Amino acid sequence: MKKIVIGSRESSLAVAQSMTVVDAIRKALPDAQVSLLTMKTTGDRILDRTLDQIGGKGLFVKELDVALREGRADLTVHSLKDLPMDLPSDLPIVAMSRREDPRDVLVLPADRTELDPALPIGSSSLRRALQLKQLYPSWEIRPVRGNLQTRLNKLDSGQYAALVLAAAGLKRLGLAHRISRYFSVEEMIPAAGQGILAVQGRSGTVWDCLKEYYDPESAAAAVCERAFVRELNGGCSSPVCAYAVVSVDQIALRGLYYDGDSGMYRIGELKGSVSDAEELGRELARSLSKGRL
Repeated sequence: MKKIVIGSRESSLAVAQSMTVVDAIRKALPDAQVSLLTMKTTGDRILDRTLDQIGGKGLFVKELDVALREGRADLTVHSLKDLPMDLPSDLPIVAMSRREDPRDVLVLPADRTELDPALPIGSSSLRRALQLKQLYPSWEIRPVRGNLQTRLNKLDSGQYAALVLAAAGLKRLGLAHRISRYFSVEEMIPAAGQGILAVQGRSGTVWDCLKEYYDPESAAAAVCERAFVRELNGGCSSPVCAYAVVSVDQIALRGLYYDGDSGMYRIGELKGSVSDAEELGRELARSLSKGRL
C-alpha cells in the first residue's frame, strides 16, 4: 500500500485546508494510505511581534520545508499568500487549488452590530492597514497575532472593535456567519495569492493524483500577482499587493505600489493575455513604480 504524508501547520484552519488535498489524493488513489503530519512553525510560536519584526512569511514554512527535505513529508500545504515570493528550486509548487473568496472582510465582536469607537481595529497586515486608513481614517489600527481562533477570541473578549481577516479562512472553517462586511477588491486589494492553496513537493517528483485538484485559472492569476510583488521586492514588511482575474484567455491585474520612503502609493490596472501572465505582472509593477499609470 502506497503511503503519502501531507505536512501541515497544526492550526484548525491549516488542517482544514490540508484535508482538501488529503481528500483529493484519496479520491484519485483509493488504495493509498494518506496521513497528516502537523507541526507548529516558528511563525506560529512567536506571537508578541509582527511578522516584519521576526523575519517575514518564511517563518510559516521553515519547519515544513525541513520535513519535506528530510522525507518526513511527501507534500506540504500552504495558503499561497503565506509563501515567500522566491521559493527554493528543490521544493516547487506542484499544485494550486481553485480560488476561494479572495476578499478581505470586517468581523465584529459576537455581541455587537456596530464598531465601538473606543477600541482599535485589529490587523497585523501593513497592506490592510494602509487601505483601512482610507475607509476608516479616524480609527486606530493595532496589530493582532495568532491563529484565526486566537484572534477571534481576542476580539470577542473586548480587545478590539473589529478585525480585518481573509474571507477564505473564515469560510473554510464554517465561520462565514461572523462576517459583518465584505470589502470589494477595489476598496481593499487582496494579498497576492489570497484564497489559493499551494501544494509543495520535492523536485523530480510527479503527482498525477493532483490533476483534478490543480486549477489553471488560479495558477495563472497567482503567477501574475506574485510576479508583480516580486518585481517590487515586496514582502511581509511591504503593503505591495495585487489581484488578478482570468476570463477565458485574458487576464486583468490590479496592483498597489508603495514607496516606503515617502509613504506614497499608486494603484493601477493592466490587461493582457493569460499566456503573458508573468510579464504582465512585471510590466504593471514597473509602470506604477515609474509613475506611468
